Amino acid sequence: MIRLAPAALALGTALFALAPAPIEAATNIDTRLAILRGLDKITGRITTITAVVGDTVRFGSLAIIVRACRTRPPEEAPESAAFLDITELKPSQPPADVFRGWMFASSPAVSAMDHPVYDVWVLECREPLKPRDEPANPIETG
Repeated sequence: MIRLAPAALALGTALFALAPAPIEAATNIDTRLAILRGLDKITGRITTITAVVGDTVRFGSLAIIVRACRTRPPEEAPESAAFLDITELKPSQPPADVFRGWMFASSPAVSAMDHPVYDVWVLECREPLKPRDEPANPIETG
């Protein structure tokens, strides 16, 4: 059995308390657009990136695919989260996977991309998708 020192246990508890609450499935709103921010650490240039879910966008040598972008309804605490696949494309080299996973707008450091030249993080998700398979004129039964 591993025992943690009280200081280590307190630190772990504090870090858990700072982690963002997961977006509940019942309150998710899937969106069509992800608004990302990119930083080129060499030039210091910051770029706002608008990405359609499912499409590939380029930022420097990075290819970014937003697989999903979800937000919460306006009556709940604000949160946006995007599932990103980020690959680095360099000439004469095979593509290198840089990041794959969820990024949270409210806590970018919780799940951050580790790259020597670029930083990418989520700002927000926009343009909610309309519910699928919703009948135009529902038939009442009774």
